[in-house]
Amino acid sequence: MAVVALVVVLTQRGGGGGGGSNQAAPGGEVFLQSTSSAGPDPFTRSTAHTQGTTESPPALPSPSGTTAYAARSVQGSTPGLYGGTRHIASCDVERQISYLTEEPAKTAAFASVLGRTAGEVPDYLRSLTPVQLRVDTRVTNHGYRDGRPVAFQAVLQAGTAVLVDDRGVPRVRCACGNPLTPPVAQKSPKQVGTPWPGYRASNVVVVRPAAKPIAVFVIHDERSAGWIARPPGDTGARDRPTTAPSPSPSPTAATSPASPASPTAPGSPAQPTPPGTSPTGPAPEPPTTAPTAPTAPPATPTEATPPPPSPGSPGTPAPAPAPAPGGVTGTAPAAEDAG
Repeated sequence: MAVVALVVVLTQRGGGGGGGSNQAAPGGEVFLQSTSSAGPDPFTRSTAHTQGTTESPPALPSPSGTTAYAARSVQGSTPGLYGGTRHIASCDVERQISYLTEEPAKTAAFASVLGRTAGEVPDYLRSLTPVQLRVDTRVTNHGYRDGRPVAFQAVLQAGTAVLVDDRGVPRVRCACGNPLTPPVAQKSPKQVGTPWPGYRASNVVVVRPAAKPIAVFVIHDERSAGWIARPPGDTGARDRPTTAPSPSPSPTAATSPASPASPTAPGSPAQPTPPGTSPTGPAPEPPTTAPTAPTAPPATPTEATPPPPSPGSPGTPAPAPAPAPGGVTGTAPAAEDAG
């Protein structure tokens, strides 16, 4: 199978410790990690409650000024970026804490990756939110070898159980207990591993931190196909149903195309043509009789002033809906940011 080069475009460093570099490194490898694979040198045994891929991935913003194989940058607060099951956590946070604290050396190595101290690890893990990826996602993964964390670039398959921070950035992969940080840009990396069905390098995303801490995650319920509002740091106990985000409208939904009878754009020397007249023929003769009905007289035919367009006429652009967080246009509720 031909190797597809994956070029990652980074727009922002990750927040909260362990930020990735935006300096492209020559060569290197990118490991493809399926949902069930522990990968090389796992920190702990799996604490994931869910396995398998997800369906109906969300509509995400299109890349801007990137190549065909550039990973799209998506804000962590984007509604529908993550999935899960109502009242069920995708990761067992308390078990993850137990596995790490059994071995102090691992706890210290884990903490160093995320910019924490070993004593802060339990509370930090409890502050994270368990979710499932709904899109193949590029990260820097970290295995544990010879008493030290070892970083490697990876693409995590949609359906992978992760813990995300309050800006929506993946911080722990639950199938192996590995700490995660934002990816490092690479020039022409080598792809390692077997691609899963449906994998395309051009569909991979990079999650960038939300501008503010997220008050509520809007996630897709993978069991009922509904939608869930989940507070940060909650393991499902406080889940509540919420409405689905609207899909992005088509390009023609917000603004109608100009018609031949629309007024000429400002600055054009051409004059608008009044309704009912030929664009090139002479103006009609004025009426010889007065109107018999008490209605408003028609506009003087010799004047080249068109009637004001009605709110629904083709010449009047319909107002565009307000943009939702994450670059998706629509009026549906988005993930709420705390003030």
